[in-house]
Amino acid sequence: MPEESSAEVLAAVAGEVQACTNCDLYKGTQHGVPGEGDAHAAVMFIGEAPGFNEDRQGRPFVGQAGGFLGELLAAAGLRREDVFITNVVKHRPPNNRDPLPEEISACARSLSRQIAAINPRVIVTLGRYSMARFFPGATISRIHGQYKLVDGRVVVAMYHPAAALHQQSLRQTLLDDFAAAIPAALAHATQLAAEGKLGTASPASGKADDAKDDEPPQQLALF
Repeated sequence: MPEESSAEVLAAVAGEVQACTNCDLYKGTQHGVPGEGDAHAAVMFIGEAPGFNEDRQGRPFVGQAGGFLGELLAAAGLRREDVFITNVVKHRPPNNRDPLPEEISACARSLSRQIAAINPRVIVTLGRYSMARFFPGATISRIHGQYKLVDGRVVVAMYHPAAALHQQSLRQTLLDDFAAAIPAALAHATQLAAEGKLGTASPASGKADDAKDDEPPQQLALF
């Protein structure tokens, strides 16, 4: 039997998210929000959880924070259609509260499968909850705009775009971080790939990431 393509794996995950009852978040929501974008994106963005507009539309980052994300992508020289955008939690928490550890854990395998299917060169975490998956114990105010090699992928830590909506002083910080760090991370990832030092995973299985859901990531280098 031929191996599933990246797009097929992402479609399967999306279907599973819509039917998921692994935690109570699905109760009272209209849609699961699995994520969207290029199945072969070089850059993958991982936020925290869907909000009101995302729940209504079933799409990630379509509210005010999504509008600002579009501006941030442009600052990094990227277009939304060329990246993949998702969250660590796939259903909206009640009243947009922070996701709970057990809710993040319930979605961990879906996210692992998405990462393995897309096999991005660069992962950009948006906010502290997605950051914690790759940089446990880190503080976003200290490492924002920095990137590390984590489990064979270049991972960039960023403030969540919504942070700038509540604290205007972070707006320029985010714009500067996106403009500088993401192109630099992509260039470094390209160099690592050419040297055979960038990790890869099977598009269909997701096993490379699944096996590590409960382990702290290995942080190899700070650039």
